[in-house]
Amino acid sequence: MASDFTLARLNMVESQIRTADVTDLPLQDALRVAPRDVVVPSDRAHLAYADAEVEYAPGRWLLRPRDIGKLLQALKPRAGEKALAIAAPYAALVLETMGLEVDRIDGEDLKSVANGGYDLIVCEGAVDRAPTAWISALAPNGRLGVVERAGPVGRAVIYLQGEEGAGRRNLFDSTPPVMAGFEPQPGFAF
Repeated sequence: MASDFTLARLNMVESQIRTADVTDLPLQDALRVAPRDVVVPSDRAHLAYADAEVEYAPGRWLLRPRDIGKLLQALKPRAGEKALAIAAPYAALVLETMGLEVDRIDGEDLKSVANGGYDLIVCEGAVDRAPTAWISALAPNGRLGVVERAGPVGRAVIYLQGEEGAGRRNLFDSTPPVMAGFEPQPGFAF
């Protein structure tokens, strides 16, 4: 069975990742070996390499392979950097494979981040808007990658921590489910 997943992983990189203009070679190499099937329940392992979001825990999903590949490439991870994976077990595996030091949070209060000084933060679930605490946890020149979704289609975005605050850049459309507790709050419109 493991050989089936090895072939599925290679096919995922060739047919979903590389075709989406993910050209970073160290990232491609990590995606070829990081076992996506080990971060989902065994009854869903057959879905791990499909072109779909896969629920790995109640209310938590892995991004589509294309989307996590594009998001990680935009974050420009490099060996030796300090990263935080928020509800992102597969991204954490890929980053560790690339030689980053990765802290993980999942299941706790995800809106607050106790530590800081991260070069890179990634979240695989959609949120209505990136919490301020996540942006504040970035080191100077740190990058946060997340999908912000307040309607039917979300947008993968990067926040970059600069000297005078964080800037935000849109990347691509993405439609993962919104994580529980991160839904858009109803408001008044005039």
